[in-house]
Amino acid sequence: MCGIAGHISFTPRFDEATMPQEALLDAMCNALTHRGPDASGTWIDHEAGVFLGHRRLSVIDLSPSGAQPMTSHSDRYVIVYNGEIYGHERLAAELSGASHRFKGHSDTEVLLAAFEQWGIHDALERINGMFAFALWDRQDQRLTLARDRAGKKPLYIARTRSGLAFASELGGLLARSDISRALNPATVAQYLRFMAVPAPGSILKDTWQLPPATSITVDPAHPPEDIGIAIASAPAYWGAGAIAHAGQQASTPTSPREAVAHVTDLLSKATAERMIADVPVGAFLSGGIDSTCVVAMMCEQAVRPVETYTIGFSEAGYNEAEHAAKVAKALGTDHHEIYLSDADARDVIPDLPKIYSEPFADSSQIPTYLISKFARSRVTVALSGDGGDEVFGGYNRHVHAQRLAATLHQWPLALRRVASAMARVLPPHLWDRVLKPLGQPQAGDRLFKLAGALDAETPEALYLFFQSVWQNPAQIVRSDTGHSHTGHITPLTRNAPMPTLAGDMMLGDYLHYLPTDPLHKVDRASMAVSLEVRSPLLDRRLYEYAWTLPENLKLRDGKGKWLLHEILANRLPPGLMERPKQGFGVPIGSWLRGPLRDWAEGLLAPDRLEADSLLTAAPIRSAWERHISGRENLANQLWTILMLQAWREHWQI
Repeated sequence: MCGIAGHISFTPRFDEATMPQEALLDAMCNALTHRGPDASGTWIDHEAGVFLGHRRLSVIDLSPSGAQPMTSHSDRYVIVYNGEIYGHERLAAELSGASHRFKGHSDTEVLLAAFEQWGIHDALERINGMFAFALWDRQDQRLTLARDRAGKKPLYIARTRSGLAFASELGGLLARSDISRALNPATVAQYLRFMAVPAPGSILKDTWQLPPATSITVDPAHPPEDIGIAIASAPAYWGAGAIAHAGQQASTPTSPREAVAHVTDLLSKATAERMIADVPVGAFLSGGIDSTCVVAMMCEQAVRPVETYTIGFSEAGYNEAEHAAKVAKALGTDHHEIYLSDADARDVIPDLPKIYSEPFADSSQIPTYLISKFARSRVTVALSGDGGDEVFGGYNRHVHAQRLAATLHQWPLALRRVASAMARVLPPHLWDRVLKPLGQPQAGDRLFKLAGALDAETPEALYLFFQSVWQNPAQIVRSDTGHSHTGHITPLTRNAPMPTLAGDMMLGDYLHYLPTDPLHKVDRASMAVSLEVRSPLLDRRLYEYAWTLPENLKLRDGKGKWLLHEILANRLPPGLMERPKQGFGVPIGSWLRGPLRDWAEGLLAPDRLEADSLLTAAPIRSAWERHISGRENLANQLWTILMLQAWREHWQI
């Protein structure tokens, strides 16, 4: 895993005369040192105006043969690359038969050979992995930027005065002096709705993210007139939506036993490929279905006990360590756990703007960073369970989708609004007491969420409700163009509808929520401590097979991820996995009423909120007062504002 950065000049002579590009490249690479602390390198062609930089975290082929930037055997291609190509040994064997001779055994060298043998487009279709790369074609004088299918590895692109700059993180671009630091009100609104900025936008004007599963080729002799439009319309080399629809249409009767066996086989192979490294490998273990499935597959293939990592908290409803320890004992792992105090977790908050480098407000960012730091004390690579919810139907909204859709259809809107209001008469903390016998973590907050869903008028509005933190960002974000910004993205309307609303939601979550929130969070948190995280459940073969299955093999008996439950049924004691789904979070709501109150009050002061006319203070202050009073738990909404304000303070924007 690594950090990449670079610049391509459309006017090299002007660029050389006015901007110190080598110094700027060094600054960008230095800003990404945490992503690659082991080595650094640059490749520069002044005449062509190409500047490529790399920070290396050595994981496969620790020798100089794996160093980057790397040039292909024919000298045609030069690459800076962040990621891992799984099964690259098989590709190497295939390419060796095509007269390619390899100096080392890195996947980077195999990737370059694949480009030479098959061309860029065909190579992208063949490879399986997580990656972001910049590839300079010395023969055709063109730069290609690409990102992996699920969007695990990030790639930011910015317009400069004389060309384009790119980096693995926004912080790499902010090390430059020649990009705009003006905020984009439209993407600020998206951030407030989704807790992060979805690709292809970024929080800044003239800066973008390359969307997952896309590539863009830039010819500096004929640069795009509008790079933003070019990035937004970048061609996809793999279509998750098309695969989902084709899989459902081609679905054939499959027995549960056959499906479980095939998913087990695919997951086992995906896990084995992700265990390959020249450095120590471990795994995150929360005790949930996803991470437990991954660790179970690891244990069946490892030659020694798998190292697993869990963090615990004393706060009721937020501690998974006790259950994870039981799972670890049942699987026979070499388990490591550490219990952290609330103060330990809160101590991370001042560093969050630097760690994420772009506003990000999923509060599980805090424990994700802490478990990454804990695991990094012993291993360099950790496997995770990311992707199980999106691929196999694990979120509560998937389980309840059909019932909610039927309610929207059968109940008049006026009646639903009355029911919604009645459910929210009691504040969440009182509902927690009433519903305590059910054993559901954060029951009051979940009930409020379901009650709010009753106000939705259409399935699209229902899905947007579940995705949204602020339901109406236009009330908060002022525009510099005279147009309101709603932050409105409805993934369900971007694709032809699936046979069921649950299917629509799963596809929407994979395309939109997964890269915007969970994968963004894990990448920044883990790379901040130089830890590589790999996710077997995001393997393309699992995704493609999962969509050929009938939905009742994912959602059954009021539960999600039925197939994954079945994989564990013969590997763990009966009943061990029978517990309510629990998020990986911290009690931000109570912290804001207690030890974080003064800090939050300072960032939410009316004059500070409206200092540059971006935000409207009144609705934010109203939310703050309602939260402080205990009438509502508005921690998520307030956390988006606080993280935005803290980020602006840190980066002086």
